[in-house]
Amino acid sequence: MNFVALDVETANADMASICSIGVAVFENGIITTEWYSLVDPQDFFDGLNVSIHGIKENDVRDAPTFRDVFPALCSIVGDRPIVTHMHFDRVAIAQASARYSQQPLTNRWLDSAKVARRTWEECARSGYGLKNLCKMIGYSFRHHNALEDAKACGQVLLAAMKHSGLDLESTFISTHAPIRPSRGVEEKRATANVDGPLYGEVVVFTGSLTIPRKEAEDAAAELGCEIGNAVSRKTTMIVVGDVDVQRLAGHPKTAKHRKAEELISEGQNIRVIREADFRELILFGRQQA
Repeated sequence: MNFVALDVETANADMASICSIGVAVFENGIITTEWYSLVDPQDFFDGLNVSIHGIKENDVRDAPTFRDVFPALCSIVGDRPIVTHMHFDRVAIAQASARYSQQPLTNRWLDSAKVARRTWEECARSGYGLKNLCKMIGYSFRHHNALEDAKACGQVLLAAMKHSGLDLESTFISTHAPIRPSRGVEEKRATANVDGPLYGEVVVFTGSLTIPRKEAEDAAAELGCEIGNAVSRKTTMIVVGDVDVQRLAGHPKTAKHRKAEELISEGQNIRVIREADFRELILFGRQQA
């Protein structure tokens, strides 16, 4: 039952803009090593992201870059399986590795959200966010701190294995099994793949995408997402065109982007990512299919 739980925070919608990393090493069900580092993303800090994790540009002024911390990260992780809650952190590590010309991690990756959805029937369709799962298993943590989230992710996995009676290898295998539908729950959208790693997410696309919008929507549905035409109280993720994220002169944020920020400021949990990172989510999702 040895694995590493990992979480990152980013400075803006570009997932390569990692500004903190947290790692917890679990051995025989116990945390034996904790590691946390602020990271200078060498990129701008979006006020939206700052409002979520509280890390500001001044906080990382003397911090190492991802290139600087990557050897330490590799040393701590070793060849152990890496557990994250959903695919976003895995994409962030992959994107930052590519940006700084580092060899990608070749470890096995496990999504604790996928495990939870197959362990607890009440979480099969909804309620598998990290905060809700930790409340369910009775684990208290400080959300949106990379180390705290990493430890919480590991605790969710341990609780799921205890509940199911499966060991780590069997848990890996179980994530490929179909989701058991919850009784009395209807599917949100006919095109949403109930077995997709992002099932339950409601995604809205905005800005100038490099792929046709219909193609993006079909890929999102394959991942399990419901497609929203406008940002609303149901929205959980917004995918922004790469050009829009770069904040080019004379290119302001779209109305949908601004609406998402407004709802986030009111406490709604919406993840803003760029199109390039969305394409990585598609790639990793298909690899695990």
